[in-house]
Amino acid sequence: MSLADPSVLIPLVLALVVSGGLIGFLAGLFGIGGGAISVPVFYEVFGILGYPPEVSMPLAVGTSLAVIIPTSITSVRGHYQRGTVDMDLLRIWAVPILIGVLLGSAIARYAPPAVFQIVFICVAAVNAAKLLSGGKGWRLADTLPGKAALRAYGAVIGLVSALMGIGGGAVSNLVMTLHNVPIHRAVSTAAGVGVLIAIPGTLGYMAAGWGRTDLPPDAIGFVSPITFALTIPTALLTARFGVRLAHALSRRRLETSFGLFLVLVCLRFLWDLIAG
Repeated sequence: MSLADPSVLIPLVLALVVSGGLIGFLAGLFGIGGGAISVPVFYEVFGILGYPPEVSMPLAVGTSLAVIIPTSITSVRGHYQRGTVDMDLLRIWAVPILIGVLLGSAIARYAPPAVFQIVFICVAAVNAAKLLSGGKGWRLADTLPGKAALRAYGAVIGLVSALMGIGGGAVSNLVMTLHNVPIHRAVSTAAGVGVLIAIPGTLGYMAAGWGRTDLPPDAIGFVSPITFALTIPTALLTARFGVRLAHALSRRRLETSFGLFLVLVCLRFLWDLIAG
């Protein structure tokens, strides 16, 4: 399919611009990097351009992590100004998350696309169930565990997020709320997790795809600068609105909508696994 054809080029550009707006908004609202939006959108775009799943999936994941860098920084800055970011927890998680991200990026070089899809399906399904149920009964403890357990959580968050192409907000938010952290504090701190994951994750995916000849012409490893450039302007524009809503509105309807979206994403990747 040729990008010289306007009937192909224009819808692709519009899809990336719109997804950028959704990514930024969700980054501010839910403390997530927006990977649940960007990974499936990028995956479809690269597929339409003719790249097979073994290229499209890690390319979508790596590019998603690159987009998460500025959106997470914008989001955490807004939450930090409101005094709701748990900096002590972020300090405990910093090194373990880095280790998990580096491991996930190394796996990305050799893993088949099914690995990324299965991880995405499992984590997104758990989050969808929690969102759609309203979180009632979803609690492991009344407080966060000790530092050793928190470091283990951090490594898992980094590993899973690197394989999913997300900023870790969905996973870290789940961990915190399961331990009775208030939702606004969890959302704000999760935005900081996105920064910890996205920067080393992007560099890791660049290295993982370095030297491959089956990637798009613009690609730097498993990261597409053109896709990044088309997505990021609207993402940065809408992140601030997400932060405002996160501190001003009831979240139930938005949680339900996001939960339903995650269900659709799970079904989309599940279809690929079955059909593939």
